[in-house]
Amino acid sequence: MKRLIITTLLSMVVVATMAQTTHYVPTAENLKAREEFADARFGVFIHWGIYSMFAQGEWYLQNAGLNKDEYAKAADAFYPHRFSAKEWVSAIKASGAKYICFTTRHHDSFSMWDTKESEYNIVDATPYGRDVLKEIARECRKQDIRLHLYYSHADWSRDDYPRGRTAKNVTGRDSTRINWREYYGFMNRQLTELLTEYGEIGAIWFDGWWDHDEDATPFNWELDEQYALVHKLQPQCLVANNHHQAPFEGEDIQIFERDLPGENEYGLSGQTISRLPLETCQTMNGMWGYKVVDQNYKSVETLVRYLVSAAGKGANLLLNVGPQPNGELPAAAVERLKAIGEWMSVYGATIYGTEAGDVRQQEWGCTTRSGDLLYVHIFENGAEELAVPIECDVVEAYDFVNQQPIAFERTEQGVVLKTGVVKDVIDYVVVLKTR
Repeated sequence: MKRLIITTLLSMVVVATMAQTTHYVPTAENLKAREEFADARFGVFIHWGIYSMFAQGEWYLQNAGLNKDEYAKAADAFYPHRFSAKEWVSAIKASGAKYICFTTRHHDSFSMWDTKESEYNIVDATPYGRDVLKEIARECRKQDIRLHLYYSHADWSRDDYPRGRTAKNVTGRDSTRINWREYYGFMNRQLTELLTEYGEIGAIWFDGWWDHDEDATPFNWELDEQYALVHKLQPQCLVANNHHQAPFEGEDIQIFERDLPGENEYGLSGQTISRLPLETCQTMNGMWGYKVVDQNYKSVETLVRYLVSAAGKGANLLLNVGPQPNGELPAAAVERLKAIGEWMSVYGATIYGTEAGDVRQQEWGCTTRSGDLLYVHIFENGAEELAVPIECDVVEAYDFVNQQPIAFERTEQGVVLKTGVVKDVIDYVVVLKTR
């Protein structure tokens, strides 16, 4: 019995030791990358693939219940002759964004780079024949913009992908060829290509975990090994996953979809908020991919205030653009990027490198903080005064733009700023020097 007890204890020690050795410990390069990511505060999402040919959004294959082989014929006509990596990156840099997240392979399975793992890609399957990702990566390095890569776990076209809750009405897939090991290997080989042939990558942005969130038996995506592969190939590369859950082991960023952290109007972001760097992704109009009838673009005021509100919650904003099938960014999107950039050129110091402010979202706006400076972002206030509920001591208050002093008084509830009525502005910023 004693020998059995000792053997059992030794086994427990071995298991515990193994658990310790597999526990994710981010490298110094990774921790630095996390800080730089959080300081950036603003990025642009690019949803582009052969789905743009149909001009019905990126979920067209699933939503229309098409035959996958008929859908794939769009590749043979995909010739984005107006694509220019230089124009894309220049327009995005002009917006004040610090990084781009490009969709390398969406749920329709089409790869937007010269992958050796499938001929269903932009080089081999289209008359265009150019590796747009290589051109984007080169231009990002030239213009000092970080490049992040979106990669889908879910797949609506490959036979070997285990069927999930979406795309059940997509036809043409051979269910007798489902093979998780084959599909998992395919994904990891593609990820290896992306992380070894396109220079330094800021983050891998996974999506599609939710396709198996209703399985009777929890589906094992084997994320630990996949995340370890990413970190092995590029230790600084951040791992993010749009799974709508609290962060999993091995992840470096927490994502919120279409809602700011702590909000859940859209129904995808009710998860608890972690201590990881935060990012919320949002569309500029209503869709991620190009949809010809969706011209309902949010106003510049709405977009800037959303960016400010994200920073006020300590989060980045990843704002989406869906390029047209000819390769151009929609004119409405470019106009808004330019206007956001003009605002950021003046107010960027109140966003970049800041932390969540002492006062979170209020009816009048929010706050961001950088060291001893608290930035009070006032979107609108109909009164002559504004009560800001803060506990810190304020030694000085002034208008951010013209540096003119603003009178204030301390109360039991915080600080009352004598701003006068604030209206007809995108964001009126008051700086509070605190101690």
